[in-house]
Amino acid sequence: MKKKFIERTLTVIMAVTMAGMLMTGCGKSADTAANEPQVTESQETEPEVIEPEVNEPEVTEPADAEVPGAPYFAKGVYYNYAKEAENPDKTYFYVFSDNDYGYTADGANEGIGLPFDTEQSDGKVKFLFGGADESEDYLVITGVDNGVVYGYFEGAEDRELVFEPVEGADPESFVAENFVNGPESSVYHDANGWSIKYDATKFEVTTKSPDVFIVYKGESAGTNMITVTYSLENAEDAIDEIGDAAGENVEFLQSIFPGTQDVTSYYAILNPNEEGSGAYMTAFARDYMEGSLIVRVDGHMGEDEDKNMQLSDQIAAVIDSFTFDFE
Repeated sequence: MKKKFIERTLTVIMAVTMAGMLMTGCGKSADTAANEPQVTESQETEPEVIEPEVNEPEVTEPADAEVPGAPYFAKGVYYNYAKEAENPDKTYFYVFSDNDYGYTADGANEGIGLPFDTEQSDGKVKFLFGGADESEDYLVITGVDNGVVYGYFEGAEDRELVFEPVEGADPESFVAENFVNGPESSVYHDANGWSIKYDATKFEVTTKSPDVFIVYKGESAGTNMITVTYSLENAEDAIDEIGDAAGENVEFLQSIFPGTQDVTSYYAILNPNEEGSGAYMTAFARDYMEGSLIVRVDGHMGEDEDKNMQLSDQIAAVIDSFTFDFE
């Protein structure tokens, strides 16, 4: 404190002395000098500003997620869509019949797709689409999360794909078109090039070569089913045999095959016996692929006319839905 007091005193003395010199040399009056602002050394020097030291946090780049080893795909069905897609339709599928082979299926386009074979190795999966003679495509795996596989095909690095398991889907019975459309709008495509539409909540389709059985599952007076058969026999002869076996009350006639405009069809019709079980039979056939396609309906009419009419309409809807890939 004493040192500061002395420094302040010296400063004041120097100021007074300078004021006197100014009064003498410049002719200023004492009053003027007294009114001049007095500048001290401490006022002339700006204080030094010391910035506080700030320790910036060290920023590190996140490490790439580790990709697990193969295999990545197991027997099952996978949705396939672009990772960047918002609210994807999820109508395209990879169906793995086993770990190393399967097929693709477009559920929004009649299930169209390609068969494939695969070889799974760490970080990559080799695909052979369409058969062993086709070119190789490599899926580079970028991640796996709870069974969901992420990756891109070489040459399309900017389009990362997602392969998401379809919960509960059985690859042996999976039909992409029916999965997308829903059971009420199911479709059966036969290897012989014909198709029908049906309500899977009401009908069940099973096959036992060369027959396809479309069986009504609802309540009825007895069995009601449609049987479709491809035969090397010509259509007219096939219907004659069926009609003759059904008895003398069968009516034979010719008409147009359902689902076509001008294809001749041969019919054998046995109307229900009103006094018996109500069983009836209708069979019809057309020439097809160097043979014939034979459709037979075996049914029963009950006492409830409304139920009979509903059942008849449902069976007719299936029959009228016939389509053909080729004639």
